[in-house]
Amino acid sequence: MLIHTFHKSRRHRNSALWLMMSLPILCLLHPQQAGAQQHLIRFEKYQLPNGLTVILHRDTTVPVVAVTMMYHVGSKNETPGLTGFAHFFEHLMFEGSEYIPRKSFEKYITNAGGSYNANTTQDRTFFYEVLPSNQLALGLWLESERLLHLKIDSIGVNTQREVVKEEKRLRVDNQPYGTIFIEVLKRAFSGPYHWSPIGSMDDINRAQLGQFLQFYHTYYVPNNAILSIAGNIEIDSTKKLIQAYFGSIPKGKTPIPRPDPNEPPLTHEIKDTIYDHIQLPAVIEAYRMPKETSPEYYAAQVLATALSGGPSSRLNTVVKDQKQLAVAVASIPYFNEDAGLLINYAIANMHVNPDSLQQAMDQEVHKLTTQLLPEKEFEKIMNQIQTDVVSSNSTMLGIAESLADYQMFFGDANLINQQLQKYQQVTREEVLQVAKKYLRPDNRVVLYYLPISQKQAAGE
Repeated sequence: MLIHTFHKSRRHRNSALWLMMSLPILCLLHPQQAGAQQHLIRFEKYQLPNGLTVILHRDTTVPVVAVTMMYHVGSKNETPGLTGFAHFFEHLMFEGSEYIPRKSFEKYITNAGGSYNANTTQDRTFFYEVLPSNQLALGLWLESERLLHLKIDSIGVNTQREVVKEEKRLRVDNQPYGTIFIEVLKRAFSGPYHWSPIGSMDDINRAQLGQFLQFYHTYYVPNNAILSIAGNIEIDSTKKLIQAYFGSIPKGKTPIPRPDPNEPPLTHEIKDTIYDHIQLPAVIEAYRMPKETSPEYYAAQVLATALSGGPSSRLNTVVKDQKQLAVAVASIPYFNEDAGLLINYAIANMHVNPDSLQQAMDQEVHKLTTQLLPEKEFEKIMNQIQTDVVSSNSTMLGIAESLADYQMFFGDANLINQQLQKYQQVTREEVLQVAKKYLRPDNRVVLYYLPISQKQAAGE
């Protein structure tokens, strides 16, 4: 992630690595409590002959435009021994092109009064520019340069190697609890979700220039991307600009590999201890969950919100406030294209034994597998979720990203207009059924994060 913002996706999937590292902050946020109304988001979708999918949403109430490009490539598309490529290209694609001088990408955006960012998940890479609406052509030119004239040479590769190394040191190696996401994934999955988007620095170090070029020419092609634009635009003139900037870009020449999503189920609880440079122990419980396109997805989101959706949720009310066993708790639903996780996380209060903390967490989880959510609690949760759905599409950037997400992973951009209805169809019985099915001890990874001093005291 180039500039580490935390854009809240309604599918809670974006930038999950950084979200995991920010859990102590996230759990203190107060959800908005209000009924939500979803207005119809009109859009037009079409495809260029080279396979580029284009989605356009016109909104004249704001003088800005969000130009976004989503590529259907993430760490899932990498191979063992060559991990971290998708995240590496997130950085490399700001390096410059044949017509954009090295290190000048940011200047074009900021000089025009805009902002930009990018992020990588296990399933896709997302770039955006938010610009004054009269700078639409600039955003289109910059994104087309990434596709047609990206500069991939030893200078840029070596520069970004150091950038990515520093990012990993800052965000993972030197961050308390910073390896949680990595440690969870390597135990929860055995297939393409086994490693995190940050990848291996050893892999990036030994990768050859030709391997980077091959990855780029395979995945960063028009027929593997969605150009989604939202803002104060004229549709006809925008189409002409898109044709001018993207129409001549050739379609990818090689088939786009898709990894086998068949991930064998966990058959027993996996429990381990990680020693870290921390002062307070933490308990992490990661349950395998359905993929994001599963019919169970919406009930699973309700379940996660019940556990830790704000200060009045189960883990906050009981484990943190009443029993005072934790200084911070969170429940992060992490749904991917082909698999999912629900990660419950708690940092122990001073002098609290991790076993006692886990027992309290398990008691709250067990209640959800044996009892229907009370009607009042269920209503509160639905209000929170509905507000979040509406809020996620309250900006031009949010709308553009949502349209691209739904098109890429569901094949239906119009799902942006159906989310409230789908949540409203969830019943308390469905939430209970999902809890029983997935919140089982034999379907989880349990990690204890302990201060490294305890390892030294134990003589390990």
